[in-house]
Amino acid sequence: MPMTANLNLILASTSRYRRELLERLGYPFECKPSNVDETPLEGETPEALSLRLAKAKARAVAKDNPGYVVIGSDQVCALGDKALGKPHNFEGAVRQLTEMQGQTLVFHTAVCVIDAHGGEQTCVSDTRIRMRPLSPKAIEAYVRREEPYDCAGSAKIEKLGIALMQSVDSDDPTSLIGLPLMRVTSMLLNAGIEVIEGLGE
Repeated sequence: MPMTANLNLILASTSRYRRELLERLGYPFECKPSNVDETPLEGETPEALSLRLAKAKARAVAKDNPGYVVIGSDQVCALGDKALGKPHNFEGAVRQLTEMQGQTLVFHTAVCVIDAHGGEQTCVSDTRIRMRPLSPKAIEAYVRREEPYDCAGSAKIEKLGIALMQSVDSDDPTSLIGLPLMRVTSMLLNAGIEVIEGLGE
């Protein structure tokens, strides 16, 4: 697809984490909410849930914004076959981290990019994390300090959450924060947006 610096870009999200990540690329964009119901379907795996929601978010916003390039994304934290969502409050975060300590988690971060002609690209970037064994005192201290109530799995790697982890294995260092920028850059290129060349326009 021919490259252009004139394509309008929308991030179908109100997440401040995804907004801050996409701002790193320096290409102008808008943020618009998708208002998608994120309730899992019966028997749906965490990876399938993340991909379905990423597609649904992108499609919902693209429908009302024809001619735009739209990015939809969703992240689901999996402990075995169990999906861990956002804790929402102190008690929920303590409960999640207590269950997670010493365990291996997989964060599935799905992306759907819809180009200006309605074509879709999708991907899922996985991050495997081994959590440290933690005392109840350490868990509560972390939650009080970070208040990770809007983060799946209650772990914010960009802050103190890194101290909760023994190891991290990912194909994209920004994936765990909420948007795999290396994958997104390639998908935008396929959709007609060259973020590096566009800086000189």
